[in-house]
Amino acid sequence: MSDDLFENTPASSGDYDSSSIEVLEGLEPVRRRPGMYIGGTDDRALHHLVAEVLDNAMDEAVAGHASRIAITLEEGNTVSVADNGRGIPVDEHPKFPGKSTLEVILSTLHSGGKFSGKAYATSGGLHGVGVSVVNALSSYTRVEVARDRELYAQEFSKGQALGKIEKLGPTPNRRGTTVTFTPDTEIFGDRQFKPARLFKLARSKAYLFAGVEIRWKCAPSLASDDVPEEAVFKFPGGLADHLKEQVGERECVTADPFTGSQDFPDNHGRVEWAIAWPLYSDGSTSWYCNTVPTPDGGTHEQGLRAALTKGLRVFGELTGTKKAKDISADDVMTGAEIMLSVFIRDPQFQSQTKDRLTSPEASRLVENAVRDHFDHFLSDNMERGKALLGSVMERMEERLRRKQEREIKRKTATNAKKLRLPGKLTDCSGETDAETELFIVEGDSAGGSAKQARDRKTQAILPIRGKILNVASATADKIRANQEIADLSLAMGCGTRKDCDPENLRYDRIIIMTDADVDGAHIATLLMTFFFQEMSEVVRNGHLYLAQPPLYRLTAGKESRYAQDEAHRQELEGTVFKGKKVDVARFKGLGEMNPQQLRETTMNPETRSLIRITLPAEHEQRFAVKELVDRLMGRNPEHRFNFIQNRAGEIDRDLIDA
Repeated sequence: MSDDLFENTPASSGDYDSSSIEVLEGLEPVRRRPGMYIGGTDDRALHHLVAEVLDNAMDEAVAGHASRIAITLEEGNTVSVADNGRGIPVDEHPKFPGKSTLEVILSTLHSGGKFSGKAYATSGGLHGVGVSVVNALSSYTRVEVARDRELYAQEFSKGQALGKIEKLGPTPNRRGTTVTFTPDTEIFGDRQFKPARLFKLARSKAYLFAGVEIRWKCAPSLASDDVPEEAVFKFPGGLADHLKEQVGERECVTADPFTGSQDFPDNHGRVEWAIAWPLYSDGSTSWYCNTVPTPDGGTHEQGLRAALTKGLRVFGELTGTKKAKDISADDVMTGAEIMLSVFIRDPQFQSQTKDRLTSPEASRLVENAVRDHFDHFLSDNMERGKALLGSVMERMEERLRRKQEREIKRKTATNAKKLRLPGKLTDCSGETDAETELFIVEGDSAGGSAKQARDRKTQAILPIRGKILNVASATADKIRANQEIADLSLAMGCGTRKDCDPENLRYDRIIIMTDADVDGAHIATLLMTFFFQEMSEVVRNGHLYLAQPPLYRLTAGKESRYAQDEAHRQELEGTVFKGKKVDVARFKGLGEMNPQQLRETTMNPETRSLIRITLPAEHEQRFAVKELVDRLMGRNPEHRFNFIQNRAGEIDRDLIDA
């Protein structure tokens, strides 16, 4: 190797020595980089804290040591989760003299009783970081443990113990663990827990384990029409009960849903499933592992897809339907209401937030367990099996027809090429692009409501995951490699930058529909930046809009009205509801609206309100807009900081409160 590589250079090393190397101790890494542990500091991450604590209580129930769990949402953004399980050990930990085991678990990463598998056969938390992360990101945490007929308590703040564990006295009729915590505003800002979201979480957990009773309670000021002050959830039928509620009165392809459960061989766990095929439905999927939601699916999903697909193919052969060999998993699962829950030892997830299961054995275990039951489901009632096969075959033939034709009937591009569409796009069925609309929504939850609320003929839905790439500060290579950007570009069909031709746009209106909060405004800003930079002609021609979901629902007796903002609310209270006792519900996000509310307030052209995003006609004004976007969305954060400082007093209070 040449010595000139090691010659002295003008660069000084004086500012990089041993004092430059930080060693983060205890839970400080969590506070410095919360995104590594809970995926960020947004609303989703905030509610993930509750899920982490609730998962521990559910693990006690699944292990057979707890039968009741209580979730309480108090004023002051405080949540308590209690169970009647064994209680966290409180004696001194052998490796940490002078510290209780409780303190070690709450203040040390990678500590817990789920590594060896002795305390828990299956569990949702395996990394030993869940409750300690919650403690690290909370301004106040209190843990009470009723164990061996004695009550103990210890308090923490930002991951640090405020004192030693206290023995509070005998408690002969109580057992288990209660964790009470308040998220730290230094980490999460002014974000508040959404009662509807936690209520739904509590209910879904009760469905996932038929033997547990979950009690819900919230402060009276936080209750609403959709969220009661108190409720008790216990569902003996498990997922089958959940599916029945989800399907409701909708007509299905088969009168009976496909439900069941099966233990895996050699005590490797078990699987439970519930599937229905409603007519004219966009369907939905819910995947779980050890009671933890895995919204991105994973290997257990792959096993179910394989079992259903192979089962229908074989049934098709038995009934003489030769074309059944071409059935794909999407043909079987599209439009179905699907719920799958597995309990397995030592599950592997893609990240600490557990969005996707990656355990390789789960695919084989689920496929083998479900396949036999599905074969019986089809063959025990031939009419039922033939009805499902016929429905799936129709979908298969439509897919193959589209593939063979290599075109989409609606106008796509002037060269009449077939446009490849992103997988999450739920397209509309109209044959022309006149009056068609694409709603870009935040997340699969809001996307599911929007799909049920839409006009199938004219309205398409494209869910995106959170905050997309800021194209104003990204390199061209990074933009090209981003999946969300690629999905948006494919859905539009008109090309980008110099190749952008609005004549080829697949929709008449592009409508950005995000939550009416700060995160929603940020996502909308990033999307507008994308369209301004990548498809400015689309904006200039008036195709881009912002949806205006309401902030309030006002109800007096049987009459309800929606208010766009605080001023509109006061106007309605002083006119329509003058002199009446009015119940006011505030929508924190699109996910809190049911499909009917979303349709009539935000998506129905006859009742909604839209803001059109335009560009000025004069060149000088357009240049000024570009300069503003570059300054506020570009790579130099100082410009954004100065702008926020100078304009802070002008911010809409409604947006802050939302």
